[in-house]
Amino acid sequence: MSHWLDEAGFLAALDADGRRELQGLRPVHVPARTTLFRPGDAAQSFVVLLSGRIGVYLTGRNGRELLLYAVTPGETCVQTTLGVLGGAPYTGEAIAETDLVAVMVPPAVFERLMAGSAPFRQFVFHAFAARLGDLMFVLEQVAFVRVEQRLARALIERADAAGEVLATHQDLAVAIGTAREVVSRRLEAMASKGWIASERGSVRLLDRAALAKMALQD
Repeated sequence: MSHWLDEAGFLAALDADGRRELQGLRPVHVPARTTLFRPGDAAQSFVVLLSGRIGVYLTGRNGRELLLYAVTPGETCVQTTLGVLGGAPYTGEAIAETDLVAVMVPPAVFERLMAGSAPFRQFVFHAFAARLGDLMFVLEQVAFVRVEQRLARALIERADAAGEVLATHQDLAVAIGTAREVVSRRLEAMASKGWIASERGSVRLLDRAALAKMALQD
């Protein structure tokens, strides 16, 4: 039977010392919709995600949520890295958006790997830089890109091969950093133009070309 390290392609360059440190750790299964951490929590481990998707959200004082970034296999969580490295408490909330398989690396093991394994250290910092890039993109989108453009892009990115987006108006609002009512109005306008058909819990794309053009407008 293969070890989980052999299936984690993003750790393929790990050196022998790094493999020995991780060899004894076992993957855990986490059900979808599980809350992994909340604001104020301390980081208990460094998560190596093997399958599934985690969404990390920020909630404002008005209760509005914003999706900061998603974590998929080969990626890391900025807040967890900062928490394990520097003891900073979480400021966001992480939700398992699907069933997960992950390996929880204890802080002591993580510190030894960071100090003694150059390939592991490179993996952590490379993934950390990528997540910071995602955060900067979210900031740019919310600050400078119109809601219509953000919504059109979100619909295109989330649509399956048949053109269906399985998301509520609230889900889309969280994804693009605005209010549900704003999303509902914009979807109504898109539907009146024949671009989409909005149904309960889903949106069907009817004119991808028009949405793509809207997403790219200055």
